[in-house]
Amino acid sequence: MNLRRLIFLFMAFIFSAISAQASEKQTIICSTYPIFQITRNIVAGHSGITVQLMIPAALGCPHDYALTPQDMQKLAKADVMIVNGLGMEEYLGAPVEKANPRIKVIDSSVGIKEILLYAEDDEHEDEHHDTGHGGNGHDHDHEHSGANPHLFASPRMVGLLALNIADELSQLDPAGAGTYLANAKVYAAKMNALADEFSALGKRLKNNRIVTQHGVFDYLARDMGLEVVAVVQEHGGQAPSAAEILTIVKTIRGKKAGAVFTEPQYPAKVGQTIAREAGIVTATLDPVANGPENASLDYYETVMLHNLQILAKSLGSK
Repeated sequence: MNLRRLIFLFMAFIFSAISAQASEKQTIICSTYPIFQITRNIVAGHSGITVQLMIPAALGCPHDYALTPQDMQKLAKADVMIVNGLGMEEYLGAPVEKANPRIKVIDSSVGIKEILLYAEDDEHEDEHHDTGHGGNGHDHDHEHSGANPHLFASPRMVGLLALNIADELSQLDPAGAGTYLANAKVYAAKMNALADEFSALGKRLKNNRIVTQHGVFDYLARDMGLEVVAVVQEHGGQAPSAAEILTIVKTIRGKKAGAVFTEPQYPAKVGQTIAREAGIVTATLDPVANGPENASLDYYETVMLHNLQILAKSLGSK
């Protein structure tokens, strides 16, 4: 066998190996931006995984999202789908099964205890609901009710989500288990350290009573010992009426709340009006429900550290 023939066979082998590796590459699709960012951190360093985001990166919480034909195409090509759970993804269910019956679905919220109920769904704002499963069984009917799915706005909860996702991915892909579990452990440690900073700040704040845009910061408030005395927008996509605004202002004055916090995912005008009428400060806190499509892996930490500064500045220290 001459040298030219050997070179040809060698190149053919290399090409075949590369093609096989490409064909074995797994695609993970994430239902929300926070889950997308968490998953990117977990699979970092694993060349056999592609992570995609289902919804536009600029979209916030997808309570009322409707799947597009492009979304259905993404689903058809994906191997694994990772969801937030707890009723966040009302747009999923039958469409996913129709688009891709073989897709494996990971619910990141499964097994997480002390799930909060929305305040308006329970007479006691701080009553905890222990659930052994996530999924989409809670009916929001375009209102906030049932389990609060916004775990991602709490670094403490994000650490748990990361460990859950890594554990499930490891079962689906044992070859990558070492990478997933090691990355998740490091990421969860970072999240817990960040959560400790928020908890420490909560103990130093001069005023721990706040008003938020909607229930997205309930878990962070619990972590910090903050009391959410009112929300600007109890019903998703619906601004409060004039009477509701007056009630919120009255509550702020009665409870002596320290600040109204709006979110960049919603118009700030109503929250600013309420703060002005109540005579307290207003500021913006970002729950990282959306963000840049090609954000750095530490984007969540960067934004949350900025939130930490905003809380300290707005509520003062003892």
